[in-house]
Amino acid sequence: MKEIYGVIGYPIKHSLSPIMHNAAFNHLNYDAIYVAFEVKKNELKDALIGAKALGIRGLNVTIPHKESVIGYFKQSKEVEEIGAANTIDLKRGICYNTDVHGIIESLKNADVKLRGLDVLIIGAGGAAKAAVYALKSNNIYIVNRTKERGERLAKEFGCEFLEFGDVERYRFDLIINATPLGMKGFPDKIPVPLSLLNNKPVVFDFVYNPVETKLIRVAKQKGCKVISGVDMLVFQGAKSFEIWTGIKPPIDVMKKAVLKFL
Repeated sequence: MKEIYGVIGYPIKHSLSPIMHNAAFNHLNYDAIYVAFEVKKNELKDALIGAKALGIRGLNVTIPHKESVIGYFKQSKEVEEIGAANTIDLKRGICYNTDVHGIIESLKNADVKLRGLDVLIIGAGGAAKAAVYALKSNNIYIVNRTKERGERLAKEFGCEFLEFGDVERYRFDLIINATPLGMKGFPDKIPVPLSLLNNKPVVFDFVYNPVETKLIRVAKQKGCKVISGVDMLVFQGAKSFEIWTGIKPPIDVMKKAVLKFL
């Protein structure tokens, strides 16, 4: 019988996870299919009960369920510490956060050292939390539109919160955009002052659609090393695939499928 996997979220039409995972299943001749399921906030519990009853093996989780889903499953160490999950193994009843893996592997892939950095993280949601956790051995600064959320995240992980007006006083080695700014359907804005790019920090934008956001484009022009959200998407997806199947997927095939679609 064909194994079923999927992603739950709302809205979900934009998700490229089905393209990426189905490309990997096809390449490996693995008898499985990956589907996107639109699940609203108030439908989460019913959706999880239904998925389990239908024999669905594993799910990815996206906005707005990453935090609320953890109450239904055993939690991996990362999930316990971050308070957000993006991957569920329904067979074993465990939830994971593979965003952490996606961030670390994307940085390694770009030859960025993972220690001794001054890091600016823009945002205070689930993706920002994963970034703080992944880079916790560095000096981390948080900036966020909603001050209260940003301060809460900084306090939780022992980082420093900065007001937008103060960031230009600092010099960063790595700047991470963990907000949807620049994503298709959101304002096409650069989330930090352009002057921060003059020192040529590494710029990592978690947005993957479009592949080249305004932030990435301008950072390239200024001579910065850039990392696209496509890398993050593929590496975190590959880790989910491995958790569910026990098989290391063909990362190049997954990335090629995403880029072809985009």
